[in-house]
Amino acid sequence: MLTNNKELMLKAQKGKYAVSAFNINDMEILQAVVQAGEELKSPIIISTSEGAIKYAGYDYLVEMVRIAARNTKIPLTLHLDHGKDINIIKNCIKKGWTSVMIDASSYDLRKNIQITKKVVELCKKKRIPVEAELGRLKGKEDLVNEKFNFFTNPNEAKFFVRETGIDSLAIAIGTAHGAFKFIGKPKLEFERLKEIRENVSIPLVLHGASEVNYHLINLANKYGAKIKNAKGIPDYEIKKAIKLGICKVNEDTDLRIAMTTAIRMYLAKHRDVIDPREYLGAGREAIVKVAKHRIEVLGSKNKA
Repeated sequence: MLTNNKELMLKAQKGKYAVSAFNINDMEILQAVVQAGEELKSPIIISTSEGAIKYAGYDYLVEMVRIAARNTKIPLTLHLDHGKDINIIKNCIKKGWTSVMIDASSYDLRKNIQITKKVVELCKKKRIPVEAELGRLKGKEDLVNEKFNFFTNPNEAKFFVRETGIDSLAIAIGTAHGAFKFIGKPKLEFERLKEIRENVSIPLVLHGASEVNYHLINLANKYGAKIKNAKGIPDYEIKKAIKLGICKVNEDTDLRIAMTTAIRMYLAKHRDVIDPREYLGAGREAIVKVAKHRIEVLGSKNKA
């Protein structure tokens, strides 16, 4: 069943849990996250970055998700993540994405509002909900690359939501894109999150919140990877953020780590294999496990 983010996130907000937004690039990742949702009876947000669209193309992505939606009973959405190019956003609206994110967070508040309002107007006719971002996350993931982290100002958040008419707000409270989030211990600004929640009534979104499982990192390195000093957000921090109002958590890095680790292990142990189905299948199975863990952490099990 294909729905939209607003419907899923309002239910999550009321039920005090969060929905996973899993970034996909290909069929295997899509199949894995949908399987995880089916096994745990959880709604799933299928998220595509601009990089994924450039890699796989609009038509392949939207048709794969439509097929998945027709063959499952759990609610799915097709969401554009970190949309920066207005032409890509327009194409997603035209071709069947059920929600979009406009990310104009690298601009000042005035210009962010101006650009975001334009996207809200574009989406109104088709009743497509819009996510926007206020504040900036450091780190690099796909085509998102920021050097500095600017926390979301609670007062600006209230003004931003009122002026733009968006349906959900991605905030910056100390998380970061990619696998290298912290040098020391995680330091999320929960007091800031509380203030934002008090000032804003719409659902809140957390980006850059991957767990970065050390066991999988160690396995990847054992089989030839060179991933050093990777560090993510512990599960208990994510659970605390959800209690304070986060309704959607983006997932990308953990899926990449799981798939890469599984493929490295499979090829190292089966040196005669040349059939991509075998090692990609192993990668798909690894993503199912990671996705199910994240669903459990976010509390969306049995919420479909």
